[in-house]
Amino acid sequence: MNFWSAIGLGFKEIWAHKFRSLLTMLGIILGVSSLVAMSALVKGMERGMKESLIAIGGLEKVRIEPQEVPREQIHLRDQAVGVTINDVYALQTSAPLLTRISPEMRLFGGIVTGNGKRFRPYNVTGVWPVALEMSEHVVQYGRMFNEIDDESARSVCVIGTMVRDEIFGDPEKTGKEINPVGEVIFINHQPFTIIGMFEHYESEQDKKARALAKSQPKVVKTGPTRSRGWGGKGGSFVFNLKNATVMMPLNTMWLKLRAGGATGRSQWGNRSSTTATADVVVDPRLSNLEVKVASIDKLSSALQQMYNVLMSTHKGIEDFTFRTQEDWAENITTFIRNARMSGGMIAGISLLVGGIGIMNIMLASISERVREIGIRKAVGGTTFDIFFQILVESVVIAILGGLMGLIASYGLVELIRELSPTDNTPIITATAMLTAFGFSVLIGVVAGLIPAIKASRLHPIQALRYD
Repeated sequence: MNFWSAIGLGFKEIWAHKFRSLLTMLGIILGVSSLVAMSALVKGMERGMKESLIAIGGLEKVRIEPQEVPREQIHLRDQAVGVTINDVYALQTSAPLLTRISPEMRLFGGIVTGNGKRFRPYNVTGVWPVALEMSEHVVQYGRMFNEIDDESARSVCVIGTMVRDEIFGDPEKTGKEINPVGEVIFINHQPFTIIGMFEHYESEQDKKARALAKSQPKVVKTGPTRSRGWGGKGGSFVFNLKNATVMMPLNTMWLKLRAGGATGRSQWGNRSSTTATADVVVDPRLSNLEVKVASIDKLSSALQQMYNVLMSTHKGIEDFTFRTQEDWAENITTFIRNARMSGGMIAGISLLVGGIGIMNIMLASISERVREIGIRKAVGGTTFDIFFQILVESVVIAILGGLMGLIASYGLVELIRELSPTDNTPIITATAMLTAFGFSVLIGVVAGLIPAIKASRLHPIQALRYD
């Protein structure tokens, strides 16, 4: 029996028992579709996480944060100073492997407009102008504040698009672009002039979805709407966090918001100054300190260099810690690997159940076709012919189930996307589809071995006498 004849007989057998064959394929269909859908979800998460990693500065970025002193130094807790501006100057002088240093002061500040309308508190950040490059920000309107604004502690700020949308109106709703530059807002009762606005940040997937939505006619929805992501603007948490930014000069943050509204020029904005007013602390504490290393290859050396400098400025008290983007990248890799492994195991179990179903049906089919097999052997059919025919029938069922599973995977991914919108849109890949289809064929081969061996070993005379 040649190959194509065996395939033809396999299709005839499937067509003769259509409903039974469909139920047999169901396990393979579910297994293949779930494997492809799982891979699409993980791929979407991986892509979103990597985009977010790039959006916040890449692997070269390191965050220095204050922490509780170690247990062995608990007796020195009262002397711990945390991360201060003095650390910034020390790193600038003694850590040549660093290319950028950006100190930060943060607070949640309630925003009030000139007409008295109040808005929810935002995470307001006082930084140096270098934060524009450090955090991968791009100014769309106006300008970023400069060193003169910082030294003079001017009451200016730069905001993100989410802040603009909530306070002055969303261009997508109003139908016109809104430039907030020149407007005055009150943060914790202090007036600030908006001198710039960052561009809107979103993932590549959201950009494509937004462009597609604009090209299609608008449909008025009467039911409740479902937003994708925080704030309804789409994108991952990192992009939305950047869109909700309110930045002001570090000196301004300290003098007008953190130091109780002290007035006058700051005495710590200039390193050469050694005196301070009664209202201003010489070495104020920072919320954190961000630095950028010259090269990712020099990260370990740079961390050691920073550690030595900070241990010197902190007098041996280890009340600080490093947060590297490399740790986040490793966490992403670990998470993706675990997600693929767990999802693959679940999908593999589904395929295994489908294979058991194929084996069960093929064994039942052999019981119904004992006399047919006996006749084939009696007229000259060899043991290999019978083995090959049964095996091909099993593989044909698996191939059809695999193809139907690939088709069903598109519908399953769309259903998941619609019922449970996520910040990271699932992405179906050719590799996942080929892998799932290959496994379905392999399951068909394995599932057909036992029935094929059993059928090929039937004795022709006993088979002809079977009733």
